[in-house]
Formats: sequence, structure tokens, C-alpha cells
Amino acid sequence: MDKADFFREITSLSEEDCFIIINRSKTNFTFPVHVHAEYELNFIENAKGARRIVGDSVEEIEDLELCLIGNEMLEHGWVDFNCLSQKINEITIHFHNDLFLESLLNKKQFQSMLVMFENAKNGIVFSQPVIHAVKSRLFKLAEDKNSFHSVLELMAILYELSQDEKSRIMSSCNTVERNDTLSGCMIQKTIKYIELNFQKDLRISDLALVTNMSETSFSRFIKKRTGKSFVEYLNDFRLNIAIHYLVNTSKSISEIRFDCGFRNLSNFNRLFKKRKNCTPKEFRDKNAKIKIFI
Repeated sequence: MDKADFFREITSLSEEDCFIIINRSKTNFTFPVHVHAEYELNFIENAKGARRIVGDSVEEIEDLELCLIGNEMLEHGWVDFNCLSQKINEITIHFHNDLFLESLLNKKQFQSMLVMFENAKNGIVFSQPVIHAVKSRLFKLAEDKNSFHSVLELMAILYELSQDEKSRIMSSCNTVERNDTLSGCMIQKTIKYIELNFQKDLRISDLALVTNMSETSFSRFIKKRTGKSFVEYLNDFRLNIAIHYLVNTSKSISEIRFDCGFRNLSNFNRLFKKRKNCTPKEFRDKNAKIKIFI
């Protein structure tokens, strides 16, 4: 987490997989603004009015949304804002930043993809006609378990996206320069401290001391930088670790809630259901069915 301003997601993509694709329906957006090392292609349907946050870009989205994020230090996320839909469809694809070798991308046939991946460092949003053109292919890819042809299809989709002359770069910020500011240093200290101590009984006074702020100043600071109160941010951090354990380990739910800093099982279940609209067990069962590794 020492390289990121925001919450670092622990994805399920392993070194043995080319990519992972997650297809889900949901009623709202609960995942915090975050960063991760992998490239992310994210498709959203039926969420008009939701707010997209990518670096310094904050915009309301249309009924169809498709973005490519390719920078491990570029914070991004979606929040409900003016979205009233109760049936949001989302397909998220994570793939390694070295999936397509530099030697391949330097060939003339791949120049448009090379440019696209470079622009993705600041986030790209694709035009509505192109999203409509690839929409059915994304849904089909999410259902296809033929590993070899799925990789070829992902490459073909990315190539078509690279031809989108009306796509645009979202964030204007240089993320490296932004991390060098005082504010960036403070949020890094906050995240690092939470990362090392989230299993303990953390209080806002602990973080105020770490950042050399008063509790009131720190409360305003964390709210401004993350859009959440300290307690909300800490709970979301812990819940993300719990989600990783639920999907990728065989630990019991009781073990997971304790390992993530929740001392009370009923409180853990209540918070989890509030954020994810399902119990931890239901989430584990559901995500075991919708996650495809290629």
C-alpha cells in the first residue's frame, strides 16, 4: 500500500491466470475508491446517475459505462450518487500489465493498443457507440470457459476498443507528482498504519497521533480524501480483507471476522449485509459461481 493514495484492492488474479472476469448484478455501489496493480476493464449497465471517480475526474455516468484503468497508483471507483436503479449489471476484467508483451505491442499491427495502454495510465472512458458494439461480446466472454479462445477474444475486444476515436482520457493528474504532496503523504501514513494494525482495536485518536493532527482535523481530512468517515473507511478496509478471505480461503466465517479485526460476529454480519446486501455465507456461495479464471 505504500505506493497508493487510496485503498489497495487485493484482487484474485494469480500469476498463473491470464485474466479474471467477474460478472454480477447488484443494487448499489459499495466498494470504496481504490487502486490495484492489475489493469481493469470495467463495464456497467443500468446505473445512470452514478458517479465515477478516476483520479481528479468526477463525472456522472450514462446507462452504459466502459472504462480502462492501467495505473497501480490511479484511484478509481463508483458511488451511487443520483443512481436510482435496483438492477445494476457489472462486468469487471482484471489482467496483468505484462499480459501483452512489449515486443508484441511494438509491432505496427498493435500500435493502437500500445497507445491505448499508455493512455490508460490516466484512465480511459469509451464512447457509447463502441460500448454498444462490444457489450454482447463482454457478456459472452463472462460465460465462456474455453481458456484459449477466451484470451483471444479478450485481445480482440481490446483491439476494437483501441480503435475508438471518440474515447477520452479521464484524469489530468500526474499520480506520481500527486503522491509527493503533503496531503498525499498524510493519506499514505494513514493507509499504512491501518494496513499494519487493522486487526487491533483502532481509534481515531491513534490515527490523529500518527498524522500529527487533532482528531477534528483528521476527521475532516479523511472525509475529504475518501468520502467516508474514519469508522466507515476502517470498516470498508476490513470488509475488503474479509471478502478476499471468503473467496480465496477455506477459513470459517468466525475465523475471518476475527482475523479482520471484528471482535463481534453479529456486528460483522450486520455490517457485511449492509455493505453487500447479503450475508458472508451468501457472498461466498454466490462469488464462487460468478468468478471465472482464465
